[in-house]
Amino acid sequence: MRRSSSKAEEKTRKPAARPKPSRAPKPGRTSKKQPGTRKEAILDAALSVFAEEGYQAARVDDVARRAGVAKGTLYLYFDDKETLFEEVVRGAISPVLERISLLAAAPYLSIEQVLDALFSVFEKEILETRRKLIVRLIIAEGPRFPRIAEFYYRNVVGRVMPLIANLAKRAAERGELPSDAVARYPQLVAAPLLVAVIWDALFARIEPLDVAAFFRAHREVLTGKKRRTAP
Repeated sequence: MRRSSSKAEEKTRKPAARPKPSRAPKPGRTSKKQPGTRKEAILDAALSVFAEEGYQAARVDDVARRAGVAKGTLYLYFDDKETLFEEVVRGAISPVLERISLLAAAPYLSIEQVLDALFSVFEKEILETRRKLIVRLIIAEGPRFPRIAEFYYRNVVGRVMPLIANLAKRAAERGELPSDAVARYPQLVAAPLLVAVIWDALFARIEPLDVAAFFRAHREVLTGKKRRTAP
């Protein structure tokens, strides 16, 4: 009797449930992200879509799909495409503006040191990162969409130029510059950045530009001095 009862129990006993393998979310499927991470993913995806498609052709649906969120989720953070673009620019450029502001607030630095630091920021924080895509986009799309050009000017160019002008004026008064040309036209400092961005986009595959050497040469032109090298 005991044997028969044990066999009956074995038949009725259910097999242990096997753990289900975890499945990675399929592309385009909304994934569960923390609010901060979700917003960062949207901004990162938006930068890619704007850079690849251009401002006009970029679609909010594509941004949401690439970020792995629902379109409705994207609108929880941004009202429209223009607002999204502005936040992409603001978030990417803010760290660079902070660095430049710190340099402007350091009166003990010579103009050569300031220019070297500025050009280093241009190289490391813009040309060697995805931020250069924003500069390319403004150059390409600004003439057709004046509002995004105006936004970029107010939030980036219009804030950087006065800082550079003040630095150059101080340097000219100290005799560190041959004239006050840079103080009158601070665009002279930003010019090599734009050249480097355009060159990288158009000619880098044909003839790569040594950006660091290019910036050093431009600093020599502005100051009229060639840095002495150690023997």
